[in-house]
Amino acid sequence: MATWDLAVVGAGPAGAAAALGALHADPGLRVALLDRADFPRDKACGDGVAPHVLDRLAEVGVTGLLDDRVPVSRLRLARDDHEVDRTMTRPSYVVPRRVLDARLVDAACRAGAVLVRHRVREVATHPDSVLLDGELDASVVVGADGARSAVRRGLGVTHARTALALRGYAPTPSGRAGAQVIVFGTRRQPSYAWSFDRGDGLANVGYGEVLHDGRAAPRRADLLASLEELLPGSTTGGEGWTGHHLPLSGARWRPPSGRVLLVGDAAGLVNPLTGEGIYYAVATGIAAGRAAAAAVADGAPATAGRRYVRAARSHLLPHLRHTAAAARLTGHGAVLEAGLRAAARDQRVFDDLVELGLARGRITPAVVRGLAGSLRRPAARTHPSPQPVEPVEER
Repeated sequence: MATWDLAVVGAGPAGAAAALGALHADPGLRVALLDRADFPRDKACGDGVAPHVLDRLAEVGVTGLLDDRVPVSRLRLARDDHEVDRTMTRPSYVVPRRVLDARLVDAACRAGAVLVRHRVREVATHPDSVLLDGELDASVVVGADGARSAVRRGLGVTHARTALALRGYAPTPSGRAGAQVIVFGTRRQPSYAWSFDRGDGLANVGYGEVLHDGRAAPRRADLLASLEELLPGSTTGGEGWTGHHLPLSGARWRPPSGRVLLVGDAAGLVNPLTGEGIYYAVATGIAAGRAAAAAVADGAPATAGRRYVRAARSHLLPHLRHTAAAARLTGHGAVLEAGLRAAARDQRVFDDLVELGLARGRITPAVVRGLAGSLRRPAARTHPSPQPVEPVEER
């Protein structure tokens, strides 16, 4: 039987970050990184990587990860006739998960993790260790195995609110080049379509909506039709269409304590405003890895969960409360449109909304004032004169 100090189930960004966090704290730790797939492998996602993700990875020694990728500095948000098109304070990246995840796994393995191809189906917690499928024994286990987490099921933890999205890759039209474009739906709420330019002639395009009790989940054809309705021409030449569920976070988050920790999608951490989850994955992964390393070093692996909960909640909980409140507010079309008008008028409002949607921002006084002012004013043409998007050369 293989015995490890830490076994990380799932080698996506959350799992790789957990391994990196643990090994940065204690390079001598025995860390297994388990995944059912070989890398590189595809993963359904919007592929957006905020600069905040790179900040967190730098804390555990990973730098230069995306230096060869094209940064995207423009963000365009629209609903009906309301639009804002501005430059983000810091550019983001659009990186296929086939590329991103493989690079993070390589970084974790260089740090000392051992990549093991294994699909975990059963998790058994014992007084002195955690047993995976009767084959792998670990002092601490991190569940980073995504929205349909087997580790989460093994703990008996459920998640209520989810969204369904469909993603593909299609040629980038000239009007959407060099930008991340999001168009919010008006019929099925909340929902939006996106087109994120990768910088290589292709864009990650897709559509997603929150699932509601008592309403049938949309079919693939419905998702494609909604995408085409909101972003005409975006499905032309598209391929690689893949659907995926998103477990949306809420105002309350109480991860289990003990020897088994949950991170990223497995912990139900997806931004309910934007569907963004990579920042949460990396932030909670690093926190879990550090907690596991500290608990093992102190000879008290059973305290890993408590240490992780304390660190992760202090980092994310205020933000999660604000995103939950914002998600409820933007469920009303009038409030969403008011936010777009406020962001079009004021760069500070725009910047604060970007932080709220991509990392750990909050509803700031500037956002409150902007919303209040927009709701008092009659709706008018909101977007400024089009600003040219400068071409970005591939490095």
